[in-house]
Amino acid sequence: MAPLASSKPQLLDPQVLVEDNPFSRTLILNRPKQLNALSYQMISRLLELFLAYEKDPNVKLLLLKGNGRSFCAGGDVAAVVRDIREVNWKSGAEFFGKEFTLNYILATYTKPQVSILDGIVMGGGAGASMHGRFRVATENSVFAMPETALGLFPDVGASYFLSRLPGFFGEYVGLTGARLDGAEMLMCGLATHFVPSAKLPLLEEALVNLDSSDPAMISAIIDEYSERPYLKGKSAYHELDVIDKCFSLRTVEAILSALEKEAVNMKEDWFSAAVQSLKKASPTSLKISLKSIREGRLQGVGQCLVREYRMVCHVMQGKLSKDFFEGCRAILLDKDKNPKWEPSQLDLVSDTVVEEYFSKVDDEEWEELKLPARFNLPGHAIAKL
Repeated sequence: MAPLASSKPQLLDPQVLVEDNPFSRTLILNRPKQLNALSYQMISRLLELFLAYEKDPNVKLLLLKGNGRSFCAGGDVAAVVRDIREVNWKSGAEFFGKEFTLNYILATYTKPQVSILDGIVMGGGAGASMHGRFRVATENSVFAMPETALGLFPDVGASYFLSRLPGFFGEYVGLTGARLDGAEMLMCGLATHFVPSAKLPLLEEALVNLDSSDPAMISAIIDEYSERPYLKGKSAYHELDVIDKCFSLRTVEAILSALEKEAVNMKEDWFSAAVQSLKKASPTSLKISLKSIREGRLQGVGQCLVREYRMVCHVMQGKLSKDFFEGCRAILLDKDKNPKWEPSQLDLVSDTVVEEYFSKVDDEEWEELKLPARFNLPGHAIAKL
């Protein structure tokens, strides 16, 4: 069997590079031209590597970063749509099943994972990092969960980590697809640290030479290079009271109505962008996304991923709505940015249809997502269950 890594970055798999360090491994997402969008091959390789290194007593710590200006811009959903058209919807379900399994392994990982988020962190990129112990933002970080604009919903366990942000900030981020910078990521808890990109080489050198899995020691090292970033004056995070007032409401219609009433007093760019994003997004996506995040508040990470798998299978199957395929056409393929949603209005999406996304898929061959059994977990991982 070939070794998992050698002393230098290796093209073991051209899409995932591995650096073998004395006490750690650095995994590098390596599709820079695609902004490191996760292919099925990448997800499978990452899962293989994380499972192998968890058993290796010589590996104390894992670093995850991206090659180029992006950490990871999400899952390669254009490829998923192509596979569904060429094969069937179950090929899409297989992609997400593998990705959600990786998310679960990362959320329950017994060794510290440090993600260096120096660039774009969206969708599947959030799933590969937010579940890990340490998440280092920089001045180049751009975080978003843009799924509702694609006819999808914030998945990869987002109903777990978004629902645990302060107040109803997670609903705001998940429904509008709002972009957050590194300072905002740190303030709301999506990032654990903020390190200027110029200091990243020194930070990485210090981490890879640490002969310890002790989270306190790792945190102390990251703290040495960390700074308190400036939160821009026009940041939405300054208006948490308004966000909570609107996004705590029970329905998407009520949220949008409340935002429009607040618009008289709110002149900030982020506010008008939020209203426009909600009006442009798939009505079906908005409704299932809100329900998903609300359910996530009361569920462990495994429950969230199993439920999200049900939901994504319904999306891939396309019986309840074909908005995902229309969104991918308009945003990713034809790029006319003018999706024709069906239904086209919020009030035409019934509660009955929304509920169906959370039910078992009506297909003889379909199975629930079966997450792997996890043993000897540290306290922080047990708390997620």
